[in-house]
Amino acid sequence: MPVFKNEGNGTWYVMARYVNWKGERKQKCKRGFATKREAQEWERKFQLQNSADLDMDFEDFTELYKNDVKNRLKENTWLTKEHIIRTKILPYFGKMKISEIGTKEIIAWQNELLAYRDEKRSPYSQTYLKTVHNQLSAIFNHAVRYYDLRSNPAAKAGNMGSEEHKEMLFWTKEEYKKFADEMMDKPVSFYAFEMLYWCGIREGELLALTAADYDFDKETVTINKSYQRLHGEDVITSPKTKKSNRTIKMPKFLCEEMQEYISMLYGLKKKDRIFTVTKSYLHHEMDRGAKAAGVKRIRIHDLRHSHISLLIDMGFSAVAIADRVGHESIEITYRYAHLFPSKQAEMADRLDDLEKGDF
Repeated sequence: MPVFKNEGNGTWYVMARYVNWKGERKQKCKRGFATKREAQEWERKFQLQNSADLDMDFEDFTELYKNDVKNRLKENTWLTKEHIIRTKILPYFGKMKISEIGTKEIIAWQNELLAYRDEKRSPYSQTYLKTVHNQLSAIFNHAVRYYDLRSNPAAKAGNMGSEEHKEMLFWTKEEYKKFADEMMDKPVSFYAFEMLYWCGIREGELLALTAADYDFDKETVTINKSYQRLHGEDVITSPKTKKSNRTIKMPKFLCEEMQEYISMLYGLKKKDRIFTVTKSYLHHEMDRGAKAAGVKRIRIHDLRHSHISLLIDMGFSAVAIADRVGHESIEITYRYAHLFPSKQAEMADRLDDLEKGDF
């Protein structure tokens, strides 16, 4: 399409015609280009993206990828992906034609990341390398699935890095009680950690709680949202997964504690958040309490592991525990298998009985 000059202010603009994904004929106007060349370049890229011509630059395709997937993701999820794309992928592949990127280019890029060392001579972690590669592969998979790219060169080249499972730490009930005693000097800290330990909720779920989420007659708390801090603002999102939407039955003592805490909050409205502290505050309090109590320092998320391990020790099934904490039961079985009582000896004995005809 031709470009035009705005005689009034001397800038250039484009009137581009295209057919959208529904097959409808559309027209797009883009104004404010300083030169004719800039206007023509924008129009060329627009037509490439609209036609999904895979002769386009990789960075132009990432704009298509962004438009296709961003609105389907939580904002914090997209920000993580966008940061990886902008800092680790585009600097290397940005100006290459997407259709001309092959396994040779992927391996060369991997080798650069594998060779990286920071000012302390430390490399990227294996988990981070795997995450970065997975993001590149996701972009190529998108091109294969929706824009007729023949194959995914990142998949052909093979992954780099590996998933590192951090040691799963947890407190026993006795260790937690020592810690909780040290928290009593700050009510907001004490009641926050009581919710985390005795309900097994996530940190973001805790910080999103309002008075309206509690039903003290039924002794329940409803988990239906999560708190994030994005762009310097408090953001409330849906929980991590669909399974995370749940209603948790609280022990009676915790109901009494939370009624007591909520009654302390002067002028609180039903929809107001009851824990308005920051995540860094909770982490600092974790440091302080663990040191004062003389117990090992665990992460905030490890309180969730502590709750699950407590329930396993009490004899509850993986299905029942998963329903309470918002996991799939298979995930509980897989991640916490080492904590469940072993059935191997019982299996062998019953097989022995069966062979003898005593079963």
